[in-house]
Amino acid sequence: MLFIRSRTQWPALVALSLGYTQVALGIQLDLSSTQSIKNAASTVAHGMMSYYKGNESGMSVGLLPDPYYWWEAGAMFDIMIQYWFYTGDTTYNDVVTQGLLAQISEDKDFMPINQTKTEGNDDQAFWAFAAMSAVEMNFPAPPPKQPSWLALAQAVFNEQAHRWDTTKCGGGLRWQIFTWNKGYEYKNSISNGGFFQLAARLARYTGNQTYADWAQKTWDWMEQSTLLTDQYNIYDGADMSNNCTVPIELQWTYNVGTFLMGAANMYNYTDGDPSWRTHTEGLLNGTKVFFPQSLGGNIMQEVACEPQGSCNNDQPSFKAYLSRWMAATTQIAPFSASFVMQKLQASAQGAAKQCSGNGGTTCGRTWNTATWDGKQGVGEEMSALSVIQSNLISKVAPPVTAARGGTSKSEPAAGTGNSNQVPADPILTRKVTMGDKAGAGILTALVLGGLLGSTWWISFGS
Repeated sequence: MLFIRSRTQWPALVALSLGYTQVALGIQLDLSSTQSIKNAASTVAHGMMSYYKGNESGMSVGLLPDPYYWWEAGAMFDIMIQYWFYTGDTTYNDVVTQGLLAQISEDKDFMPINQTKTEGNDDQAFWAFAAMSAVEMNFPAPPPKQPSWLALAQAVFNEQAHRWDTTKCGGGLRWQIFTWNKGYEYKNSISNGGFFQLAARLARYTGNQTYADWAQKTWDWMEQSTLLTDQYNIYDGADMSNNCTVPIELQWTYNVGTFLMGAANMYNYTDGDPSWRTHTEGLLNGTKVFFPQSLGGNIMQEVACEPQGSCNNDQPSFKAYLSRWMAATTQIAPFSASFVMQKLQASAQGAAKQCSGNGGTTCGRTWNTATWDGKQGVGEEMSALSVIQSNLISKVAPPVTAARGGTSKSEPAAGTGNSNQVPADPILTRKVTMGDKAGAGILTALVLGGLLGSTWWISFGS
């Protein structure tokens, strides 16, 4: 999901085949009207879910079709849980529930056997985020014989805590879970940020200090690493071959976003601890690079790829997560609201205007222009939906906790296979087959081809 996994650039072949014309219609959006925001969100949600075929006969439930990767389906379902919460529209709830439950394994975690060749810690975290959103928003519970949403999130936490690696770099999670995958020797911010955020949200929801301790431990590791600067810039990651001393200085919206969400939850969990307020404010300041002054200072841009037109198939969705997590921060760290909302409002207006392709419903990527840029896909729709519906944040209740309105059943030992201790993950210790190696080799070739073909090596100063 990151610069190493910078997959082959996919040109906008669909747009070209349709012979698109550049028009400036866009989706009507009046931010002073709750109904207007809901209507705009409904239009974009329909466009995004039209890409999902998992509820059609003969298709794979819970998966997006090629060229989309497994993790992005989990992220999409998360955005749709939020859509239900913001709008009250239940149209997609059954599809979301079926999709999420289809991607759990026999061990009742997000480690399905069909992903064992490619799944990374960051990928798994995005499915856990969807489960955690279901917990915090009291999304309808799974059927009785299925694990609860909270148990699924707890299982991912337990598995990732067991993967904490002290062999090099003083700790942290590796990007990849499996030894045969390229990226196993790389420690990145989104994997560690995902674990940090999950731990913080579990701490706030359950009140269990163990989760908070892990969140603090992860933050401390980031602070001593080269990945988090004094100015709260968050770099992509670092290779373990040099003990993580040389960071890749790419900055992505979702990296600062996931740490912001975690820090805000820790601020809330600790009843306003000044250190967590400092970190939350610092991370808010760290988002400014994604709201360039050249665009007025309030329009979100994926600065590492968007201006150059080099975004790969994953990256157009990244703005969805920063939008979501900035909005959520205003509820659990209210001091952030004035800073956040001016940016989400301007970005939503820009996104709605950019949803002007193919007759005025297809969303593009560049929110600083009302003329459709010809880009389209799940990521573009997801980012537009997220930033538009995030403007309803003041109209909905804050996330529940176990003590205040939460209903999802807790299973603290989920994912461990043992009520007393965390054993070795069985998928990590099973014998590697030739099929595994061959499949991983093909995927690695694709990964490296994408890296050489589309990554821009950009660093941003403080």
